[in-house]
Amino acid sequence: MMHENQNTEFKSSWREEYIRYISAFSNSEGGFLYLGVNDEGEVIGLDNAEKLLETLPNLINQKTGILPVVKIRDEGGKRYIILTVHPSIVPISYHGHYYIRSGSVTTELQGPQLSEFLLKKHGVTWEEIEVDDFTEEELDLETIERFKILARDRLPYVKEEKSKMILQKLNLIKGDKYKRAAVLLFAKNPQKYFLQARIRIGKFLNEAEILTSDIVEGNLFRQVDLSLDILRTKYLLSPISYEGIYRREKLEYPYEALREAVLNAVIHRDYMITSNIQIRVYPDKLEIMNDGKLPGEITVEDLKNVHNSIPRNFLIADTFYKSGQIENWGRGTIRIIKECVDNGLPQPLFYVNKHLFTVRLLLNRTDKVTGKVTGKVTDKVTDSLSEKQKKIMSLLRENNRMTLSDLSEALGISRRKIVDHTNKLKEKGVLMRVGNNKSGYWQVIMSSE
Repeated sequence: MMHENQNTEFKSSWREEYIRYISAFSNSEGGFLYLGVNDEGEVIGLDNAEKLLETLPNLINQKTGILPVVKIRDEGGKRYIILTVHPSIVPISYHGHYYIRSGSVTTELQGPQLSEFLLKKHGVTWEEIEVDDFTEEELDLETIERFKILARDRLPYVKEEKSKMILQKLNLIKGDKYKRAAVLLFAKNPQKYFLQARIRIGKFLNEAEILTSDIVEGNLFRQVDLSLDILRTKYLLSPISYEGIYRREKLEYPYEALREAVLNAVIHRDYMITSNIQIRVYPDKLEIMNDGKLPGEITVEDLKNVHNSIPRNFLIADTFYKSGQIENWGRGTIRIIKECVDNGLPQPLFYVNKHLFTVRLLLNRTDKVTGKVTGKVTDKVTDSLSEKQKKIMSLLRENNRMTLSDLSEALGISRRKIVDHTNKLKEKGVLMRVGNNKSGYWQVIMSSE
């Protein structure tokens, strides 16, 4: 018995709206549309097979511009039709809508997906399109000079070349026009043309409460450097330890893991989507989020091992590679994992949610927040807590699902007073709320003993 799949669709009869399946097959890998076959793959036959054989080719050609192969088949005296659709090198629409095949599902393309599809069908990607109004005077010569220094091992010729010639050899110029990739990589102000090319950094007490934030702009080389500097100096802790007489400061997240994750976001994000890269710092984790689903057949599990690299933005990836900023394609996520594990942190997590890719770095909360490193700080904060606040902390350590009403009843004070106390505890950074009021829970950041 046959089954529906990427290349096969069954219909018990014919309706003109089924031309969308033909559009989807044309825009994908091709396929077969069976008429007179039910969803289970059983032939039930058609009463008008001969008429459809005569009318379908012209109808489909008028609606889509393509001509499928239409044939009648017979099984046990039941006649059915097979329409064979070949993949098209040009995009095929039906009533102005474009469809693709994903597994056994036919999906209409919209928004950035549609833009990317149309560009690929015409043999170009977003980053390859020229920017008409961009001029050579808008190039950031300092960034180009820095690139020449960074790239001298992989591109020995660059130290003698002029700026425009370097960009030509990087395939960032077409004719006399600069490509979008050139603007993102080497412009003084690429946000003049692409406002979405920014990084937002925020420090969060929980999912709902933000403490501080920054927006990072400039070209991609500057964005990477500035983001890492802001994280290191403003957002992250550097606990102090001593090895003999030597003082050591160690960033709470490995610098190389952060660097790889930021580079990964900048290089692989989907610049057709108008949102920004986000770096979100929480008390117990750090997330770097960029728009753009994983390419091809790569899965989240593949990221934990050596895998094929299919960069969405080849020109941007190639330029960063030639600058020595990335070592090998397809190994960035492996390096993130290795750096974290080697430094005693949990293995990072990778998520794909629709078109959003997230790298999540985790802290060992016991060591990093409540352990010896922060012991003196813990004592000072604990000393500043009132007896009621200490009791609240103690109750929530025992049951982090207690509601404000539960706390009010347990301590014999009003709910409003409980709200005041929990707000003060959150301000002190010793308590946070995870999730919403109904289904969330409390997280005690440190001991109150």
